[in-house]
Amino acid sequence: MDNEIKRGESIGPELIREIRGSKIAIILLSRNYASSKWCLDELVEIMKCREASGLTVMTIFYEVDPSDVKKLVGDFGKVFKKTCAGKTEEDIRRWTQALVEAATVAGYDSRKWDNEAAMIERIANDVSNELMNSVPSNDFDCLVGRKAHLENMEPFLHLSSNEVRMIGIWGPSGIGKSTIARFLFEEYSHGFQLSAFMENIKGRYPKPCYDECSAKLQLQADFLSKIINQKDMKIRRHLGVAKDRLKDKKVFVVLDDVDQLAQLDAMAKETHWFGPGSRIIITTQDKKVLKAHGIHHIYKVCFPADDEALQIFCMNAFSQNSPRDGFENLARDVTQLSGKLPLGLSVMGSFFRGMSKDEWIREIPRLKTSLDGKIETTLMFSYNGLCEEDQGLFLYIACMFNNERIENVEEHLAKNFIDVTQGLHILAEKSVISISSGYVKMHDLLARLGREIVRKQSIDKPGKRQFLVDPRDICKVLSNTKDCTSVIGINSECGEELCRIDRVLERMPNLQFLRLYGDASDLRSNLPQSLNYLPPLAKLLHWTSFPMKCPPSNFNPVFLVELNMPFSNLEKLWEGIQTIRNLKWMDLSSSSNLKELPDLSTATNLEKLNLSNCSSLAELPSSIGNAINLVELDLSFCTRLVELPSSIWNATNIVKLNLCGCTKLVELPSSTGNTINLAGLNFRFGLTQMGLQPSTGNINNLQMFEISISRGINPRTINLQACSRLKEQLDMGNATNLEQLDLTGCLNMPQIRSSMQTIAMNLSKTGLRKIPRKEGNMSHLLPKILQLKDLCKR
Repeated sequence: MDNEIKRGESIGPELIREIRGSKIAIILLSRNYASSKWCLDELVEIMKCREASGLTVMTIFYEVDPSDVKKLVGDFGKVFKKTCAGKTEEDIRRWTQALVEAATVAGYDSRKWDNEAAMIERIANDVSNELMNSVPSNDFDCLVGRKAHLENMEPFLHLSSNEVRMIGIWGPSGIGKSTIARFLFEEYSHGFQLSAFMENIKGRYPKPCYDECSAKLQLQADFLSKIINQKDMKIRRHLGVAKDRLKDKKVFVVLDDVDQLAQLDAMAKETHWFGPGSRIIITTQDKKVLKAHGIHHIYKVCFPADDEALQIFCMNAFSQNSPRDGFENLARDVTQLSGKLPLGLSVMGSFFRGMSKDEWIREIPRLKTSLDGKIETTLMFSYNGLCEEDQGLFLYIACMFNNERIENVEEHLAKNFIDVTQGLHILAEKSVISISSGYVKMHDLLARLGREIVRKQSIDKPGKRQFLVDPRDICKVLSNTKDCTSVIGINSECGEELCRIDRVLERMPNLQFLRLYGDASDLRSNLPQSLNYLPPLAKLLHWTSFPMKCPPSNFNPVFLVELNMPFSNLEKLWEGIQTIRNLKWMDLSSSSNLKELPDLSTATNLEKLNLSNCSSLAELPSSIGNAINLVELDLSFCTRLVELPSSIWNATNIVKLNLCGCTKLVELPSSTGNTINLAGLNFRFGLTQMGLQPSTGNINNLQMFEISISRGINPRTINLQACSRLKEQLDMGNATNLEQLDLTGCLNMPQIRSSMQTIAMNLSKTGLRKIPRKEGNMSHLLPKILQLKDLCKR
């Protein structure tokens, strides 16, 4: 109020100071308002502060039409023209602009109120609410990681720059994107002329509609109403209004929970829509939306560290940043169950608040299989935002392929989806999965959501579901269900419930993916001891501790892509030649009774073969040479293996060969042929008297060579000619019988370590910086060095 301020010809510094220090300015526009030059100058200053510092302006149109004020017509216009008589053009311009701007501010029209007292009460309530909203917030004082987020966002915001910048905040549902954006809004928006926080945009504009133009116009109208504080704004013709109104305004805008490009087109299509120094923050799960809009400044919100996750949970469960005495282990268990997702941590913390220790202990097991309603509702937005094809892929990953190598997922599902690679990319862009170190990973809560969606496909009849992931449901199928044709995947830990799994499999002719896993000793006791059937369409068979000595005789592995049977009771796989052209990965590790491999003549696409710790395996079939795409062969600790077939070198793509612990292996085949891709050889605890005899041939891509001499294992010759990529320090251990070592052309080998005595070495064209030495006299060694020509300079 300015009642005590003396009115003069022009407003003085005292009034200007009062205006600039105000939180709200209320303008009462009446018929004769424009008769006062003093009032008009005051209005100019108010509108300047509104633009410069975000001063909240409220207008009351008292017995005057707002359009008359805006257009300067009617009685109001006549009064204004009279005041302008004899005034400078600059004064008239400033007053006109201020009146037009004031007329566009959402206000109160007294002509629409029958009761003036009711209007005044409404204005008083609105002023009170506005003042409460202007009180500095302390809502984020307890925000865990607040300082780190602020520091991480500073280079993205770059507030010292005068450029207009759009910044994306990207991450999965429930990670805290909106919380971070709101914190930034509270922290910085006061320094901008105009500001707006547009929340839940996904909910305002849920799906592309039949009239997209109208939807965009409405969204822009909502946005402008919010940012310029003008209620019920209408935009009827085009989307250029936002640019026209905001192009010279420095704004701070948050567009929260965007999921479609059209939403950004409506509210912030171009940076030049906004004045210099503006900042537009967009939160989204879908990175593709940001990239499509040309946004390069993207802040990825990561899961909190373990200690931060525990702190978030404790703030909600105990109202302190650490567990109460006696609840330490329980709090950590629940934090682990939430997968460190901030939403899950806060919801679960609130759920456990006030509970006794016994109540915690009773509730925790239930949380392992079910989702809190609020968490499920929030996460369902992620699922519902996917197209039908991608929803299907989501369920496959949640139920069958979480934490699997991406190449395995792509291969297994290649014929189930139009483009698995693109589908995985879309899920990653939408923060539904992450792809890290070559693995597809889905958050535990999202995976639980996917399994719950599948459960609801048929709650009472699990045999009609797509996937079975709970032993209890498999048990129900065993007891009650005859028709299980819908089931295409089983992924379950084995327990007593699965002792007759063979009867279940017989009812599932369409089963493609089977995973049975658990502790090896438990599996042997719980699984059936006879089996007459394996699914004929199986692409994946992962059966830890498979109980049979061999698969059923009628099993046809024609569709098999991956066979994993570690710790099995197998003695052999099958008789004769089977068509296994689709087989890419086989793991029979620790199958201590395995005596032979089947014919591999048709295994032309086999890439990885793990036979480690198959202690009864004495030989490999010569047909292994047909596995021309074999990349990795692990024979470590095959302690009865005496020799390798010469055909093994037909596998020209082999990169890693592990013979560690093959104590009865006398030698390798005489020539490696064209194994130019071989990058790793491991003979640790292996190879007996002869060593590599006489030549390793063309293996110049070898990068790792390891041999450890112990327990009487002592080769005489090693030839590593032309292994130019071998760059690990060569450790020969106690190679007391070694007589010849040829390292010609090992350009990158830095050093040899050994306790060997007299030895003939050819070190020509190597990168050696050190040769073996003992303390004292080396005369026993030097005369036996055959070649030191062309050592690479270091």
